[in-house]
Amino acid sequence: MSDSISLGSVGRRKFLHRMAGTVATAFGGTMAAPIWAQQVQNYPGALTGTDFDLTIGRTLVNFTGRARYAITVNGSIPAPILRWKQGSKVTLRVTNTLDTQTSIHWHGILVPFAMDGVPGVSFPGIPAHQTFIYTFKVRQAGTYWYHSHTRFQEQLGLYGPLVIEPQEPDLVRSDRDYIVMLSDWTDENPDSVFLHLKQSSDFYNFQLPTVADFVDDTRTVGISGALKRRRMWNEMRMNPTDLADVSAATYSYLVNGATPFANWTAIAKAGERVRLRFINGSATTTFDVRIPGLTMRVCAADGQDVEAVDVDEFRIGVAETYDVLVQMPQDAAYTIFAQAMDRSGYARATLAPEPGMRAEVPPMDPKTWLSMADMGMETSGMAMGREQPGTTMRMPNNGSHSAPRHSMPEMSGPVADMQDKQPQSGHEGMASPMPMPPRQKPMISPPMTMSVMQTGPEVDMRSMNPSKSLADPGPRLRDNGRRVLAYADLRTLAPPLTLGPRAAKSSCT
Repeated sequence: MSDSISLGSVGRRKFLHRMAGTVATAFGGTMAAPIWAQQVQNYPGALTGTDFDLTIGRTLVNFTGRARYAITVNGSIPAPILRWKQGSKVTLRVTNTLDTQTSIHWHGILVPFAMDGVPGVSFPGIPAHQTFIYTFKVRQAGTYWYHSHTRFQEQLGLYGPLVIEPQEPDLVRSDRDYIVMLSDWTDENPDSVFLHLKQSSDFYNFQLPTVADFVDDTRTVGISGALKRRRMWNEMRMNPTDLADVSAATYSYLVNGATPFANWTAIAKAGERVRLRFINGSATTTFDVRIPGLTMRVCAADGQDVEAVDVDEFRIGVAETYDVLVQMPQDAAYTIFAQAMDRSGYARATLAPEPGMRAEVPPMDPKTWLSMADMGMETSGMAMGREQPGTTMRMPNNGSHSAPRHSMPEMSGPVADMQDKQPQSGHEGMASPMPMPPRQKPMISPPMTMSVMQTGPEVDMRSMNPSKSLADPGPRLRDNGRRVLAYADLRTLAPPLTLGPRAAKSSCT
């Protein structure tokens, strides 16, 4: 059976914007209604309790004007919200109606080994047309998610939210509570997407430097500066706009299974405190999230209660979760805006007192180039990207294997051979030097030339100087005039499995 049903030769983006409103009517007799044409305010559904029946199967969906078969749980994208209670024991009967193996992994949940749901690691997978029973005690609380760990089934729609209520009173007090699950969808076969990336890592990157960009650069930094800038990147065989493997060239970005055109809406009225549980269930996309006109108070990260911090924007990587509180100042619509980190597209939803209300969608931020620091390259004391193949350095006289500031890779070649032939006077972390062999005199290491970094396929993805700053919000977020969350802002209130009163009081109450 074909995974795609064509609806004509009209381009999918143009079709989406011009014809989305008529798809369900025009093709209602021959295809499934688009998911975004359903009542998105109540989507996805929720299952509560301790006993669950989940069915994995193929479902016809339509996000872009083309019908496509997705892999779903109980027929929905995202899968149903599962609501558990901390301290309870849950049983989940997962039936596989597919003709291939499947699985469900409980992301971030501490479970017995055999219940983790990773085929080939913790269990053999769920064979076609069979049922697997997961059963375990729920030890944690907070916002999590679940997804398939079988091939590209997650990209095809097999993911869903997971909310665990704490045994003790929740530190986050709100009038309303919503899941905001971000994800990416492609009409392509995910195997084809993977093949394209293996053949060319820039296959979906349409932000590569152009002649027009070069002309613009010459106006600001001159011809010499523009040439130098490009020579630096070319000699390193790096791409200054390499922020995402897959872009909106093939992706549509969703909120709770709804496209930006569908505008998933959460109801919230003036004066209400609204809890938004953001989950990034994407296959590859990192999102930068903000709600123009509203301050977000971050109360939890990856299921853990944290000291409250007020921000205008946060970056959420794949599989991360953030719980935020917002206060509605008036009866008006506010846009939940989640732009992809590469700025090729965005997901969008709305907070409003009534269904159908819309707020202005802000423009995406500029598509700036990466810096050498972003690429993990040393810049101090070197001409950017113009490093010579080797650099001279003196090894420490104490024989330590660690240089003062740089963590060097293992050495090979003449330098390594020379070191192997030298006695070692001591090792990092030892209280006293290792005794010298008889009649062996201490040696002072001479100056020697060593490679900045080994070359070869085993180190191709290794950064020379990865950033250790937790206070850096990251590329395309620095100095944007907004308060942006950084990892340094996150301080947990208590260890993950702490029961009873927390070590500190949250200001999210």
